Amino acid sequence: MLFEDTYKTIAEPAEGFFKDKGSKFISFVFPVTSEQEAKGHLIQLKELHPKANHHVYVYRLGLDRMQYRLSDDGEPSGSSGRPVLNTLYSREITNILVVVVRYFGGTLLGIPGLINAYRAAAEDALDHAEVVVKYLIAVYELSFSYIQMNDVMRIVKEMELPVMKQNFEMECKMVVEVRTTLVEQFITRCEKVEGLGVKVV
Repeated sequence: MLFEDTYKTIAEPAEGFFKDKGSKFISFVFPVTSEQEAKGHLIQLKELHPKANHHVYVYRLGLDRMQYRLSDDGEPSGSSGRPVLNTLYSREITNILVVVVRYFGGTLLGIPGLINAYRAAAEDALDHAEVVVKYLIAVYELSFSYIQMNDVMRIVKEMELPVMKQNFEMECKMVVEVRTTLVEQFITRCEKVEGLGVKVV
C-alpha cells in the first residue's frame, strides 16, 4: 500500500498502437499537472491528426477519483473514454492525459469491439511509459537572517528537502518542497529556530 502522500504517474510522454478490422487506434500519454496542460496537448494532437475520425481523451488529476474529464468524441457513449479511464484506475495512475486517435477502417466494431480497442490502445501506450512514484508536496518559503543559516540548512539536509530556489543576501530566502506527511514535523522544527519566517507559497 502506498502512503497517502504518494501517487503514480508517468515520467514522460509515450505512444501505443492497436489495430482492428482496418481501424487504427494510435494512443498518446502525457504527464500533466493541470487542465490547461492537458488541453494544450489535445490541441497539438488535433493539429497533427486533422484527418482522424475521433480524438478520444481522458485526463485524471490528483488522488480524488472524481477529478477527471473524458470525451468519447462522437463514439457511442461509454464505448471509449470510460474504458480508458478504468485502465487508469486499475493501474492507479494519475496526473496523466491519454488521447486515442482513431482512423476508421470501414468496418464497424460494435460496442464490445470499441471498448476492447480503446482499452488495448491505452494499455499499449502505458506499457511503453515509465511509471514513477511522486509525492504530494507543499511548497514553503523560508526567510531568515544570515546567522540562522546553519540552523535552517540542518533542517533542509536532515529532512532531505528539495530546494527550489535560494537567495542568500542580508535577508536570506529559500523555497523548499515538503512532503505533505512531513509538514507537521517540518513546521515544528522551524518554530524552534528563532526569527525564522515560514509561509506557504
